[in-house]
Amino acid sequence: MNSINIREANRAEVTILVDNYVDMLMLPSTAIDKRPQNPPGKPLLAEHGLSCLIRVFDGSEEHCVLMDAGVSPACMSHNASMLNIDLRAVESTVLSHGHFDHFAGLLEFLKLSGHKMPLVLHPDAFLERRLNPPGRTPVALPRLDEPSLIKGGALLQKSGPPSVIASGLLALTGEVARTNSFEKGFPWAEVKINGKWIVDPFHDDQGLIIRLRDKGIVVISGCAHAGIINTVQYARKISGTDKVHAVLGGFHLSGPLFEPVIEPTVQEMKRINPDYVIPMHCTGWKAINRFAEEMPGKFLLNTVGTTYVF
Repeated sequence: MNSINIREANRAEVTILVDNYVDMLMLPSTAIDKRPQNPPGKPLLAEHGLSCLIRVFDGSEEHCVLMDAGVSPACMSHNASMLNIDLRAVESTVLSHGHFDHFAGLLEFLKLSGHKMPLVLHPDAFLERRLNPPGRTPVALPRLDEPSLIKGGALLQKSGPPSVIASGLLALTGEVARTNSFEKGFPWAEVKINGKWIVDPFHDDQGLIIRLRDKGIVVISGCAHAGIINTVQYARKISGTDKVHAVLGGFHLSGPLFEPVIEPTVQEMKRINPDYVIPMHCTGWKAINRFAEEMPGKFLLNTVGTTYVF
């Protein structure tokens, strides 16, 4: 894969509208992490999902993009309201992959946006999926419904390769190359392709890239089913930028199935040496604590409502 042309931004702001964890006492703020200071009557909500509002700037030019929309119709819109964020300012939306904890709030968001909304996603995001743990009955997962999205005002842009949005200031990785030996995916997750259930290859899993002037790249993942290290390394390759300023989002290291992957992930992240690492959502308590222990001064603990300024 050749490099794609990502314009340099001079500033980026990432506000976390949905995550698994909320703490209204996470103060004080710093120049990097602006913590919410909501009064008691305006509480923020947490849920097992992810949604990030991303603003990128180049001089007077500004773009606003939403990545994912959480696991319920209520949480993302409630938190945006509590944070005085006008969702009508969003110009386009990105879906990291086709799991319900990232798309379930999309229809509510489309209604609130008040206008036709470009939605960039991989074609496989619409596939039928289930969880099939050994010795248990398979559990069907909610499926992304294409006609409902179109009726709700989504302008679907299906893409597999890397692509750019926001006038070139944001890039999507598209399908992430799998290059290391330890990030092996999710063997209980299955997808129906050509009428047969197979282990989900998660071709639709993708991250976002921001290229900051004089700082390097910011990589934002949804769940990183392709592996967070694979995602960062692929982002470096296609952006043509080795320096990583920040890595944030879900790293999918929660639960006994993924705990063996925690240590090699942490050690590889240390070798990549980003200025900031901000694990969220499906990363899990054990992995989050290992990043905190192994990368002091770089690790930031996320909470719903925080805005990261890069």
